[in-house]
Amino acid sequence: MRILLVEDDRALHAALLALLVQSGYAVDGVHDGASAEALLRAESFDLVILDLNLPQMDGLDVLRAMRARQRKAGGGAAVMILTARGSSADRVRGLDLGADDYLAKPFDVREFEARVRSLLRRQAGLRASTVSLGVLALDLTTRQFSAHGSALDIPPRERALLELLVMRAGKVVAKEAIVQSLTSLDDILSDNAIEQYISRLRRRIAPFELELRTIRGIGYLLDKGVEAI
Repeated sequence: MRILLVEDDRALHAALLALLVQSGYAVDGVHDGASAEALLRAESFDLVILDLNLPQMDGLDVLRAMRARQRKAGGGAAVMILTARGSSADRVRGLDLGADDYLAKPFDVREFEARVRSLLRRQAGLRASTVSLGVLALDLTTRQFSAHGSALDIPPRERALLELLVMRAGKVVAKEAIVQSLTSLDDILSDNAIEQYISRLRRRIAPFELELRTIRGIGYLLDKGVEAI
């Protein structure tokens, strides 16, 4: 899952960025509204965490422009407003402009993390807190995998890739979608690196009767009980 963090408080920005990256998300961060607007025009995100009191361009103007483009193109990222403007009028205005959630500063980090997970579940069209594929289960609250009731220890990048494949089980996931979901602008994920992660995941899930297939020239497909082609 890819997140854009827009926050002009440098200390808070650094703390939230570190927290999100540690949780396994691909995160891009900017400190002003104009940079956020430019990035939103050029890139796709699953979630935008947006401060309102921004230099160069107000956060509500960023939100307004973003939703206007999405009304024409369809789709679009979820938006969490994160701001010191805590009045009900500000909340109503932000939600009316298309925000999905509103968290006033100061806030509890655990609540912030829970709201991020909730928005990303909603963005993926998932209502349940657990996604299962055969004996493999993904807890969407903790973002941890288990099999036969036992937790699996999977490195962050491989876990993020397996999460993407499980949430789109039965569908082909293009390499471009993998790069988009797993990397920020500062990351480089080559075809060779993707193939290495896929190879490792195949070994990990081999005991669980799951098939991770390469669809030549397109991407990868994860499914249960499907023979290789």
